[in-house]
Amino acid sequence: MNKVLSNKKAVVFFIFPALFLFITIIIVPIVMSVGYSFQEWDGIGEKIFAGFDNYRELFLTNSDGFWRAVKNSLIFAAGSVFIQLPISLILALVLARGVKGERFYVSVYFIPVLISTVVIGQLWMKIYNPQYGLLNTLLVSLGLEKWTGNWLGDTKTVIFAVIIPVLWQYIGYHMLLMYASIRSISGEIFEAARIDGASAFQTAVRITIPLMKPIIKVCVTFAVVGSLKNFDLVYVMTGGGPAGASQLPSTLMVETIFSRNMYGYGSSMAIFIILECFLFAFLIRKAFRNED
Repeated sequence: MNKVLSNKKAVVFFIFPALFLFITIIIVPIVMSVGYSFQEWDGIGEKIFAGFDNYRELFLTNSDGFWRAVKNSLIFAAGSVFIQLPISLILALVLARGVKGERFYVSVYFIPVLISTVVIGQLWMKIYNPQYGLLNTLLVSLGLEKWTGNWLGDTKTVIFAVIIPVLWQYIGYHMLLMYASIRSISGEIFEAARIDGASAFQTAVRITIPLMKPIIKVCVTFAVVGSLKNFDLVYVMTGGGPAGASQLPSTLMVETIFSRNMYGYGSSMAIFIILECFLFAFLIRKAFRNED
C-alpha cells in the first residue's frame, strides 16, 4: 500500500477518473454559468455581452420577487436547523440507548429518504387537499372546522405547508448519521458516567453531544446547504405558487431560464445560489471551529 501511495503515477492514475468527472459535471457547468451570467441570451439567438446588468437587475430591481425567494430559502434553512436536526438528535439518542426493536426503528425512520421526491410530493398534496385531504378531515373530526384551509393555495400558509414534508423526508437521514456517531463512541465512557451517578440526560448533554460535534457540524452543513438549494419537492407541490409565495431561488431560476428564456439572468441566480451555499458552509465551519 505504501509503495502505491509513494508512486505518483499510480496516484494520478487512480485519482484521474474521479477528477475528470468532477471537472466535467461540476466545474465546467459553473464556469459556463458564470459566462452566461454576463450575457443577455434567450438560449437560441446571438449572445450579447451585458456586463453586470443581470446582477444589477437581480439585486436592485427585485421585479420578480427574488428577495422573497431568498427569504423563503432562509426559512427552510432555519426550520432544518432548529426543528429537523433536534428531532433527529433526540431520535438518535433514544435509539442508541438500545431500545427494543432498535434496528427496525432505524430502518423505518430512514424509509422517507429512500422514497422518490415526486412520490412524497404527491403524497403530501393528497394530505393537504382542501376537499378530501387527511389534514382537513382530521380537523373536522376533532371539531376544528375553522382551522381547515386550502394549505397549498393560501399565500399565508403555503410556505409552512411545504416546509413540513421537506423536514419529514430528511429527519431519518440526519438521525442515521447521528446514530452511527453515537454508536462509534466507546462504551467505557458511558459506563464510567453511570458509575459516577450521571443520569441519562446528563450523559447526553455533557458527554454524548460534545463528542458528536464533528458529525453535528456535518449535519448542520448538509441541512443548511440543502435548504438553500432545495428545488424538487417545492417544484412538484406548488411550482413556486401561489403568486410566488413558495418560490425559492432554484425554482425561480428554472422558471426564468426555461419558461422565460432568460438564460443570462437565470444564470446570475445560479451563481448567487452557489456563492450563498459556499458562504454558509464557511460560516458554519468557522462557528464550530471557534466553539472548539
